[in-house]
Amino acid sequence: MQIIPQSIPEVLLFQPKVFGDERGFFVETARQTVLDAAGIPPLVQHNQSRSRCGVLRGLHYQLVQTQGKLVRCSSGAVFDVAVDVRRGSATFGQWVGAILDDVSHHQLWVPPGFAHGFLVLSDVADFCYLCSNYYHPPSEQGIAWDDPALGISWPALPEGVAAQLSAKDLANPLLANQDPERLPSLH
Repeated sequence: MQIIPQSIPEVLLFQPKVFGDERGFFVETARQTVLDAAGIPPLVQHNQSRSRCGVLRGLHYQLVQTQGKLVRCSSGAVFDVAVDVRRGSATFGQWVGAILDDVSHHQLWVPPGFAHGFLVLSDVADFCYLCSNYYHPPSEQGIAWDDPALGISWPALPEGVAAQLSAKDLANPLLANQDPERLPSLH
């Protein structure tokens, strides 16, 4: 497995080896020794979501039990985004994005203290999260997906398809309007 640091070095793109033939494929999606060598903490919660084209989930993070996430798209395709929202970080407010799909099987490591979200590009997508801590609903926070200060370059959707967000995600504040106490610190 090749691991490539992104423009924010703590965010890592994992490129696994895919072994395929006329019957299908085999891919190893996680190996503890590889995760350990990359400095990724143990992953204690595994989640999966299914969404249709145009669904945008995010941008989410937790203040308590901050989660790092090793994410992948097991079926379909998404544009995945990690935004540094750590107070005091040299890359605060910067983002990294990657296409994750069921062809390349790439994965993205979203470190604790980063807001995370994705946009579904295929008809349907199954998205898998391996998390370094447990979900803690009372401390979940969000940042507006379309915050102009972030300048996230979301890909265009097919003709006639608009981004679809939950009511909760539509109410997320701009990063500049987020109470600093509701942002994770660098340390």
